[in-house]
Amino acid sequence: MATQRRQPRSRPETLARRRDILDAAVEIFGSKGFTGGTLQEIADQVGMTHAGILHHFGSKDQLLLEVLRHRDETDVADLEEQHIPDGMPLFRHLVRTALVNAHRAGIVQAYVVLSAESVTDDHPGRDFFQKRYETLRAEVAHAFAVVCAERGVTAPDTVAAASASILAVMDGLQVQWLLDPDAVDLAAASEFAIEAIVSAVLSPAPSPLT
Repeated sequence: MATQRRQPRSRPETLARRRDILDAAVEIFGSKGFTGGTLQEIADQVGMTHAGILHHFGSKDQLLLEVLRHRDETDVADLEEQHIPDGMPLFRHLVRTALVNAHRAGIVQAYVVLSAESVTDDHPGRDFFQKRYETLRAEVAHAFAVVCAERGVTAPDTVAAASASILAVMDGLQVQWLLDPDAVDLAAASEFAIEAIVSAVLSPAPSPLT
């Protein structure tokens, strides 16, 4: 009797399975870090074997990079062309992102933990985060240039510091919020900081600290 050949898994099923693995990896890496979290723990959470995880992602390092890309894709999924806007809409997008993040603690926790780990030697996510910050600083700086041009003013020399500061404030507030969500309103504090930094660039005033 001829044996029945097993039908290959359909693409939608494969994509759904990969999404399940990514969601589990976000949770495990977020709670235990990349070093502490194991592929076996991720496999157990989705009812697979260690080998099954490797079949889909090849290695733990590759799974980490997919988790990071997955996180970034969720930030722009609802935007036109899946890319952050330019000019003043970019700053509004950053405020909305903080509001969204306040309702997805798991993803935020994974990002915070992995970004902090990435500064260590030989961390597989180091290049990703280094390039990510480089790209984001450039995009924020360009948004400042667009806004200044629209208003007929020359972009001040504070743009570079302001661009880095916006990203630093957003990431730092996420840490405070994760540690004590009742004490820190992530969305409101992020909006306040972004507005203050944008205003300092576009309408500079004498520093109250001097």
